[in-house]
Amino acid sequence: MISEELSVDTSASHVVDLTPQLAQFCNGKGDGLAQAFLPHATAALALIELGSGSEEDLLELIGELLPPERQYRHQHGHRGHGRDHLVPALLGSSVTIPVLGGRPLLGTWQSLALVDTNRDNTRRRVRLSFLAG
Repeated sequence: MISEELSVDTSASHVVDLTPQLAQFCNGKGDGLAQAFLPHATAALALIELGSGSEEDLLELIGELLPPERQYRHQHGHRGHGRDHLVPALLGSSVTIPVLGGRPLLGTWQSLALVDTNRDNTRRRVRLSFLAG
């Protein structure tokens, strides 16, 4: 297995496109599986179309399902931080993508995105791994 860690700054956006980094990581590696794993309790990964308004729709849906003003039992950090801990349970912390000829086999409109509603921690790590097959 080949693995590398990315450092991602989410201060400018709640949704960060990781597709270019994934493509670069897979380049030249042949056939196999790529996995992205996010070792954080308050952020998530998603396969989603980006640039079409889906980012805003996703964040709006998260806000409807997990309103920041709701009283959460988990209460440290900024207001609504308790909901940040629930986002990964809904979206997930890892994705696995087939790779053929060194290219991730994402659908035409699919992108790998880091989703981070937590403003208390905007420095994130993402572990990319490749298993040759």
